[in-house]
Order: sequence, then C-alpha cells, then structure tokens
Amino acid sequence: MGLRTPLYDMHLALGAKMVDFNGWDMPLHYGSQVEEHHHVRKECGVFDISHMSIFDLQGAQAQALLQHLLSNNVALLTSVGSAQHSLLLNEQGGVIDDVMVFRTAEGYRLVSNAVTRARVQAWLQQHAADFACTVHWRNDLCLFSIQGPLARERLAPILNSTRAALMQSLQHHQAAQEGDWFISCTGYTGEDGIEIMLPATQATDFINELVGAGITPIGIGARDTLRLEAGFNLYGFDTNEQVSPLTVNMEHLICWEPQTRDFIGRQTLQAQLDQGVTEKLVGLVLEERGVLRAGQPVRVNNEISGVITSGSFSPTLGKAIALARVPVTTADRGEVEIRRKWFPVRVVNPRFVRSGKILV
Repeated sequence: MGLRTPLYDMHLALGAKMVDFNGWDMPLHYGSQVEEHHHVRKECGVFDISHMSIFDLQGAQAQALLQHLLSNNVALLTSVGSAQHSLLLNEQGGVIDDVMVFRTAEGYRLVSNAVTRARVQAWLQQHAADFACTVHWRNDLCLFSIQGPLARERLAPILNSTRAALMQSLQHHQAAQEGDWFISCTGYTGEDGIEIMLPATQATDFINELVGAGITPIGIGARDTLRLEAGFNLYGFDTNEQVSPLTVNMEHLICWEPQTRDFIGRQTLQAQLDQGVTEKLVGLVLEERGVLRAGQPVRVNNEISGVITSGSFSPTLGKAIALARVPVTTADRGEVEIRRKWFPVRVVNPRFVRSGKILV
C-alpha cells in the first residue's frame, strides 16, 4: 500500500482506477482518460493534487534564505499574493526541483513535487540552519487544482462571496488568502485554472461540492497528457539533478540580477553559458501512427544525438507528441526509433496547445 491523500476513499467511491505514482496511490482515471482530457480543454475538471508538498518559510531571514537557494529573485515578489516559478539547484547546477513560490503575510509558501518531498525538505532545513527562519511542512493541508475555461464560472457559486471575489480577481501568478484557505492561479494544463489549498479536514466536503456543481474529477493520466500538450516539464523525466535548466527551456526561471546574488548553482550555470550550451528541449510530432515514449533515441542528420524525455498520445492533436533533448543545431526535422524502425518527426516549439488552441 502506498501513501494516500485524505481523498483516497472518495476517489474509490467516484470509480477511480488507482495506480502507484511515485509511491502514492493516485487515481489514473475515472473511466476514460481521453474523455477527461477533452473535458478539461473544453469545460473544466478538478485534480486532487494533495500529494504535492507545501512548505511555509517564516522569520526575519526567510527572504535571504530563498535568495540563496532559488534561481529566481524572490525580492521581485513585492506584494502579498505575488508568485513566481523558480528552481532549487544543486551545486552542479542540476535541478533538485522546480517550485512555485508565493509571498504571504507571514513570509513565503513553496509548493514542490511529491516525489522530491524528502529531498526538498532536507535541503530547505539544512540551509535554514544558517538563517533566522523556520521551515514548516504543511501536511495538514489538501490541494485541489480546478482547470479549464469554465473553472471560475463553475467555482463561483460554491464559494462564499469573499472567496469568489478573490478568485475572480486573480491574474496568472497571483494568490490570495481568506481565513485558512489559500487560492492561487498558476496552472499546469495550458488552460485557465484555480488552485485551492485548504485544511485536510475540509477536503471531503469540498470535493463533494465540486462534483455536485458539475466539476468532473480528473486523474493523473489526463494531467500528464494535458501538461505535455502545454509543453510543461515533468520532474524525473524532463528534469532531474543531472540536467541543467539551460538545456530544458527553464532559463527564464533564472534571474541573474543583481550580480551580487550568489545563489546555489549560479557559478556552474554561468560557466555553461560561457562555454556555450549544446542542447535544447524541443517538441516532436509524429505524423505517422505510433507511440512516442521517454527514452527513445532521436536521430538528427543521420546521427543519433538526442533522446525523448517524455511522450504520449495527444488527444487534442490526435497524434503522438513528445519533448526531446537534442543538439541546439537541430532544425525542423528528425527521426525517432520505434521498435527498431526509424520514423520521421516534425521538430516544433514545445508548446503544442494553449488555451484550447493547437499551436503546431
């Protein structure tokens, strides 16, 4: 038996097929992964992502700690509720995890991936020992992600007036707190959406209200195809501690100013820039029938010089798509080996679908 969110029994009651996901028992789907995918693109659905890790950092030197640990500049979060995507890097410039960072009235809140929880918590606490601040793992909270073009419309009637008004006012990368609820707008599907953190004791009642309001529960299967279509990286596949963010389209999460901010990994990344980055992350579209999967080799100009980091069938495009790390010189064509045969693929910008529109 794996780890379980407080919604485990509710998932079973809703007919979920449960699978192991990085040590967690999570719903793969509730009947049809493809239908759930389309439902989020066209209407909206709710993901139980309570397996994600939430940390509160408070104290006089909380900002100083994050300036040392994170690739992005938290000093840019000038108001309560502002948010940014950032990276925790090791000394070699590899990605320990990518995190969302929120400015709160008491300090900062970080949301990281489930698979990295122990590593991230140990890393935060190790370095916090040198700063006047505390790190608190909020395992008393649940986290829901309501994604899709109708997310706000469907949510509004089941929230109280104060929370509904806050939710409607949020722009992307903003958050607001009302009592013990924390409402944000970040997203992982390429659609509009809202995340709600609330006490675990309220989670079952809340998801009952969501489902009652016509917000369909969505499993991790559709979550993966939705994020892949949107071109978002998945930790452990597209990124890990051996992968530089400069090779996987994450350079925008690095803030080089001020030059005096010596965050962990900075010197290594600067050296990589000085030497010249040799790889990039691209999108691939398979025009013929077949399946693209992580680990498949990519051939460019008759040389095996790249690899698929994550891939799947795209319900929106009706074709197999993938993210792949390839030489920076790669143009618009390549080949992928599938079952010992080479198939041509189009090389595209790794944003296949955004806001319901096909971009490739």
